[in-house]
Amino acid sequence: MTALLQVEGLSVGYGYQKVIHDLSFTVSEGQFAALIGPNGHGKTTLLRAISGLIRPWSGTVSLAGARIDTLRADEIVAAGIVHVPQGDLLFPGMTVLENLLMGAYLPEAAAHEAHRLEEVYALLPKLKERRNQISSTLSGGERRMVGIGRGLMTGGRILMLDEPSLGLAPIVIDQIYEVIVSLRKAGRTILMVEENASRAAEIADVLHLLDNGEFAWSGSGAEFLSRPEILATYLGG
Repeated sequence: MTALLQVEGLSVGYGYQKVIHDLSFTVSEGQFAALIGPNGHGKTTLLRAISGLIRPWSGTVSLAGARIDTLRADEIVAAGIVHVPQGDLLFPGMTVLENLLMGAYLPEAAAHEAHRLEEVYALLPKLKERRNQISSTLSGGERRMVGIGRGLMTGGRILMLDEPSLGLAPIVIDQIYEVIVSLRKAGRTILMVEENASRAAEIADVLHLLDNGEFAWSGSGAEFLSRPEILATYLGG
């Protein structure tokens, strides 16, 4: 498989506190990779470093062979990295449609706006029903769907999802995962941070267990599910 995202020797942190320690991994074209691990051990920080929201202290991040770690965040989006952040982070006073269209602000995305909007509505039909509703009045699950839909409007080559199921009721998590499975079946390249390791293992091609800013284990979803001691040791399961 062709490596699409390549992280080499990445270290990053906040102030004087290093959070990610000399981390290296790749995400191949069409692969679904998941980052799992205890809370507060660097998963979100890693996504933020890849998308340019914080600067790496050392190491490199490349997309399709071209370095992107020296680019601004908006340039990284234009290069093909789409980051759907943790939580909702919508524009609360805007409608669902207006929020979705904000994902198509780049010229390349704007050129495909109408087509991508129909694709988002096909994948998330509830958003079409709610398109004129103010985002702040939506349920938690609906807001999460708007966030994913807005990311899809951007296009991009790799979709990074940060805790898409965080804080949602079990029945809503099932709905969100139906969307994620559909994206996987469509061949989208995905890098997902997920607290629910067992759930991620059911659909991910590869899992990376991040503990104290380093990979404690990497392997397939099937391997993870056959190793209950990993869940017990690192995730309290």
